[in-house]
Formats: sequence, C-alpha cells, structure tokens
Amino acid sequence: MPQFTRRQSLAVLSTAGLGFTLCPALAQGVVSVRVGYVPVIGASSLYVIDRAGWAKQAGLDLKLVRFDSGPSAIQALASGTLDMLAIGVAPVAVARARGLDVKVVAAAGSGGSGFVASEALSAAFSANKEPAAAFAAFKKAQGRKAKLATLPPGGVPTVALHHWLWKVGKVDRDDVEIIAMGIDAVQQAVLAGSVDGATVLEPSASIVMQRNPKLKMIVTARDMFKDIPGVVIAATGAFEKSAPQALAKMVELTARATDLIKTKPEEAAGYVEAVLGGGLVDAATMQKALKSPAVDFIFDIHQIEAPTKEMLAYQVELGDFQTAPPTDGLFDATWSDKVLAAKRPAK
Repeated sequence: MPQFTRRQSLAVLSTAGLGFTLCPALAQGVVSVRVGYVPVIGASSLYVIDRAGWAKQAGLDLKLVRFDSGPSAIQALASGTLDMLAIGVAPVAVARARGLDVKVVAAAGSGGSGFVASEALSAAFSANKEPAAAFAAFKKAQGRKAKLATLPPGGVPTVALHHWLWKVGKVDRDDVEIIAMGIDAVQQAVLAGSVDGATVLEPSASIVMQRNPKLKMIVTARDMFKDIPGVVIAATGAFEKSAPQALAKMVELTARATDLIKTKPEEAAGYVEAVLGGGLVDAATMQKALKSPAVDFIFDIHQIEAPTKEMLAYQVELGDFQTAPPTDGLFDATWSDKVLAAKRPAK
C-alpha cells in the first residue's frame, strides 16, 4: 500500500458542505481502497462516495466488492483482499472476537427494514393495534397461523422481528410461522402473496408497496428494536497503519455523503439507484426509500454503541451466539470524532 510523504500529509483540500478540510495529497499519488459491501440501503453513503466521484477527486481508487452477506465479506477480509467494509455490525464484532484486526470507524445506518403486511394481515392490525391481538385475530379469521418471511438467522431484520414478536408484542408462538429466505426471495414472496407478512429491506419495501398499494408497513425495524444498528463502516488495522490519510478521507467522505443523503435525498437517489437499482428502480422510488422511516442515516459511532451491545446480547438469547462478542475495542471513534469536531461551529 502506498505511503504518504510528509509533504502529502501536510496538504489540505477543502471539502464542500462540511465545514472542515480534507488532508489529501492524493492528487500526487492515487491510493487504492478495497471495500467490501452488502447491497443494502444502509450502505448508501458508500455508494454516494463512489458514484458522485468524490473518492476519485480525493485521490482514492475505490474498488467496491459486492457480497451477499456479512459473513462472506468477513471471509474475504480474513484473506487480506479487503481494506474496509460496509456491512452489519454483528459480523464485524464476531470477526474481531475471533482475532481479526478490524474495527468500526464510522456508523452508516440504523434499521433499514420494515415489517410489511398483506391486505388481510393489515386489516387485522387496523382492528387490533397490539401485535398479539392482531395475529390472534388473523388466525381466527383465516383459520391458520400467519406465515412470515424474514432473512436467515443473524440478520438485523430477523433479530428485529423476533424482538418485536416475543419481547415487544408478546405474540403467541402458535399464531405465527416464520420462514427464512434470501433478500430477493423475501421481496418475491411478498409480491406473490405467498406470505402474509415479511421484514423487507429498503428499497424493496418501497418497491413492493408501490407495486401493490394494498401492502402496508406496520412497523419499522428501528421501532421493533429501538435504534437497532444497521450498517457500519469498518477498517482493518493493516489499512490504518499503511494508509492513515486514506482512511481519514474515507471517514470524512462518509460524513459528507451522510449529510447529502439526509439533506438532499433527491440528489443522492441517483447515485444509490446506480448501485442498488440495477436499472429496474427509478430515482423517484429510490428517493422515497432514502426518506423512509425504516432507515436513519447516521455517522456518529457513539449513537450505536449501546444499541449494539443490546442487540448482541439478545442474539445470544436467539441462539445466534453462545456468548455475545465483546465490544471492547470494537468501536474506534478517533477518526469520526475529528470530523464531528471540525463541523461544530467555533465558539
């Protein structure tokens, strides 16, 4: 990995809209940054950084590598083929607990999914606000338990669903049947009407409700499990040591992208659609997904520290882990705190 000269380290480049400066002498030497990601809306800041051309302008040669799940991205990280990750926090915590030198350097998103119900199940919720009563009413009316789809064990939507059903809603386990399937399969099952409800990731949630207006979002993951953490930005210790200025830039650009998503979703939507839409989702639908209550785009690591501990502890109860991965040393706010400090108005 290229090293920065003293002259490069002292160079500064102004970053529009952030109120702080970037230190990037990368116009003089391009630095490669290999980033693994899972294609979910919570990683939108990464898509903006790439598609808006900000990384290139900052002298970073961003190489994005797509993975179907966090664990598969961690396997690649372990092989030394990645420098950074934009994935769920749980796989990062597990990887660190198993000895991999990786830590969270910025938050990216909270939540990211919502529970979408069919017309019949939505009607049960309209008449019965409490989840336990709604599912019981559905079973009585339909003569069967509600069939619910979610991601495989360990996924944030799945953790949120279980927490909502058993902890928040006190739902009778005999009133629901849970089926695990992949992200695309969940969307297809909801549209086909083969399930009565599902935890659907954005932008799929916005897509299915647009295609079938009879589908309704009953509750978001952030309400199913308060402030449940979604995607985080993580970096390896090797990358931090070999290219600290490049890491600083990535964190700074993450903050800039998060600001753009929150303040100008209409501008960010095109960049996100280019990665997640596959030419099948228009920018207007993506903009709606970015503004969905199912996801909150955040940058400050401190906002997810406590919810992460709570989530990992609950995953032990679910059987995802025998013991919760420790969070000591998992979060390194050094870089993000500098960015936040630079953005605060001078007193």
